[in-house]
Amino acid sequence: MKNLMKKGSLLRSMGNTIYEPLGDLRKTHYSKDLGPELAGQEVIVGGWVFRIRKMGAMVFMVMQDKYGQFQIICKKGVVTDEVFEKMKTLGHQWCLLIRGEVKAFEKAPQGVELIPKEIIIMNSAVEQLPVDMTGKTMSDLDTRLNHRSLDLRHPRNLAIFSIHSVLLQETRNFFIKEDFTEIITPKIIGSATEGGTELFPIKYFDQDAFLSQSAQLYKERLCGVYERVFEIGPCYRAEKSYTNRHLCEIYQIDMEMGFADYTDVLETAERMVVYVLTAIKEKCEGDLKTLGQWDDFKIPELPLPRITYEEILKMLEEKADLHLEFGEDISTEAYRKLDDVLPGYYFIIKWPMESKPFYIHFDPERPELSHGFDLQKGWLELASGGTRVHEQDILRQNLIDKDLNPDDFQSHLQAFEYGMPPHAGLGMGVARWLQVITGVDQIKECVQYPRTPDRLDP
Repeated sequence: MKNLMKKGSLLRSMGNTIYEPLGDLRKTHYSKDLGPELAGQEVIVGGWVFRIRKMGAMVFMVMQDKYGQFQIICKKGVVTDEVFEKMKTLGHQWCLLIRGEVKAFEKAPQGVELIPKEIIIMNSAVEQLPVDMTGKTMSDLDTRLNHRSLDLRHPRNLAIFSIHSVLLQETRNFFIKEDFTEIITPKIIGSATEGGTELFPIKYFDQDAFLSQSAQLYKERLCGVYERVFEIGPCYRAEKSYTNRHLCEIYQIDMEMGFADYTDVLETAERMVVYVLTAIKEKCEGDLKTLGQWDDFKIPELPLPRITYEEILKMLEEKADLHLEFGEDISTEAYRKLDDVLPGYYFIIKWPMESKPFYIHFDPERPELSHGFDLQKGWLELASGGTRVHEQDILRQNLIDKDLNPDDFQSHLQAFEYGMPPHAGLGMGVARWLQVITGVDQIKECVQYPRTPDRLDP
């Protein structure tokens, strides 16, 4: 590096960090844009050094950007001496801009390799990386999360969050096509959405407040304005759970439909699932293959099975030799026993009223049952929803029956004085759905920077 600097290079060094000014060079292509049809053309690409081999008169390098990888070949005598000497200084995960000529080469990524004409070093990286970035093995999860900004460049993580991006885009596209209005609900609230203690308290000037645990009450009010609403946003759960499917900060797909009941939501939700999965299959084949999920990726047939809570209890007894009393919650152990019988997407409907929050409506034919449901994929619960109570007197009594003070929900109750229509909806965890699609074991891998009871940084 000192030799380069003596030659008048623009390379600068601060400690162990090497970098050059950006100048006028700008990317013209991503890895996905490269192909044999560009042979002979000049392009400008950028990214990070994924792999590099220095072999005497040749330097072979694979770089990666947000979409994938591309190959750089540097031969002494073919490139300028300045470019060749600079290539010899590079290390893993250095950030580069490269101007080069495209050359067709069938065995290379994208079917091409680049012959560099100019290299700009945007930034160097430490020689001893804290996590394995070769793609061959995975470092332990805590180490990876401690160095998440680097870990996210791993090909496996690039695949996970490429799918994540498509999932969010296509979910939004589905709701827009279905005449839903996108909303943004408050995340600082004055009272609990559903009661309970799983709230993060904060100080709001001279008042006590909380981080929102759900968009529920606001999306209900807004469906009394816009009829069909959806939100993809955060909620916060102060739950000290250390399982591989719980987080303290989650993103939810929330939807609410006016002039509807839970059967309308079931039908809309299952079409959303198929719509989004179809788009992922069309757009993310390479990502699914990277994750080993392509061969087993299936789009369910509609309608999805609708199985009552009581039928689930009977199924557990007959097929899993597990007895549950009516009203008991279905444990993870019980769901896992059902996984061989019900491995796909399905709904559990008509849960006991006593297990549901105050805003869920009862079944008029059997008041001990609710019009609440869960959406399952195998053993994992992805979503929960149901028909909401739209009659203010019933809602007020439900609050009392759940040992909640109606005065704490006065602003919510007020909305029911102005002609609130019958309505229903659901909330669906983005990370849980992504976990199912990508096949990863830990939900923490499905969030760029996860928050758990023992992780607040990075």
